[in-house]
Amino acid sequence: MSVHRRSRTVATIAEIVRSGSDLVVPLECGGCSAPDVRWCADCAATLSDDPVALSPRVEVGVDTWALGRYRGPYRAALIAMKEQGRRDLTVPVGAAVARGIATLARWGEFPDTRDLTLVPAPTRRSSARRRGGDPVTAFARVAATRLGARVGVSELLVTTARARDSAGLDARHRVRNLSGSITLRRTRAAPRGTILLVDDVLTTGATASESVRVLARHGWALHAVIVVAGA
Repeated sequence: MSVHRRSRTVATIAEIVRSGSDLVVPLECGGCSAPDVRWCADCAATLSDDPVALSPRVEVGVDTWALGRYRGPYRAALIAMKEQGRRDLTVPVGAAVARGIATLARWGEFPDTRDLTLVPAPTRRSSARRRGGDPVTAFARVAATRLGARVGVSELLVTTARARDSAGLDARHRVRNLSGSITLRRTRAAPRGTILLVDDVLTTGATASESVRVLARHGWALHAVIVVAGA
């Protein structure tokens, strides 16, 4: 068999496999469930809107921003990444985060995007293992790549096992639950430049507030928080 025919055969087999997998798990947009596309143009346009300022119930100590509100494609994409294993969505979401950061820099909200450290919000190791990795870290890495060579991701923070799932807790109980439960990972390089905390959803601000406190205790000043969606 010639190289050309072999390559065509391989491509045909790959297409058959993809088609068969779509019969088992139908291909649909992670933001609106439109068929036959992983991420549609309408959802991409929605996530390209200008960032919005948030006013969380828990005082964070720095400015907090979201790409949008926790509804529509914002909500659907985050649920798909976290609960349905849609790791392919980290690319469009990460690209949207990069655009949001670039917009905030253009507005003068922080120095520039040439020398940044993106710090993913802390998560429990057990949760990350269950999901096959931390989606926030994954889309932060995509954002860093889009922003340039001097933008890095530093996984500085982790939530200890003593913190329970915060779903259903009000602001006061979230603060109590996270107090002393976010720690610095060992053997992590110090962040450089402007430091931004990146997360998927900001609900009460408790996680962001505790993260700011932990970083400050180690001499690192967080400049702002940017999340995909504000609840």
